[in-house]
Amino acid sequence: MKTAEKLAAGWLLTLGFTFLTASVSAVVERNTMLKPISTGENEELVREYINRDALSLLNATATQGIIFGFPTMILGSWLGWGLYLQSKNQKKALQQQLSDRLQSTFYQMIQNSDGRITVLGFAMQSQLPATVARQYLDEKAKEFSANFKVSDEGSVSYHFDV
Repeated sequence: MKTAEKLAAGWLLTLGFTFLTASVSAVVERNTMLKPISTGENEELVREYINRDALSLLNATATQGIIFGFPTMILGSWLGWGLYLQSKNQKKALQQQLSDRLQSTFYQMIQNSDGRITVLGFAMQSQLPATVARQYLDEKAKEFSANFKVSDEGSVSYHFDV
């Protein structure tokens, strides 16, 4: 469904742009047609001739391009903007779900281990890469004023007061 909406927005924008481009082209051509032609020294021989049929056709093309172009562009833009907002909201919801899951895992581990958590244990439990797990635990350690304990092997464990 989302792919169809993206295609529809793209086609509407393209079609609207095409209509508006045709309209602008017709206006430019009409203005060029209405410019007087200078012949130089024989000004009295120049007779003004305007092709009324072509002028009428260019006016109609310009008007129709605007009539069909603006609504099509507006509709395509509206669809595109809606898709952008929908995508933004979905990303925000996924981020919130991830945050809630990590927070739940964090509190559960603290409760089960009397406040002692290691980076490896948290990374395994939350299925995060070690660097991300360490950053998360560092943030929580600052937030809750946790103590650090470094073992002889160099591993860091976080001690939270429960």
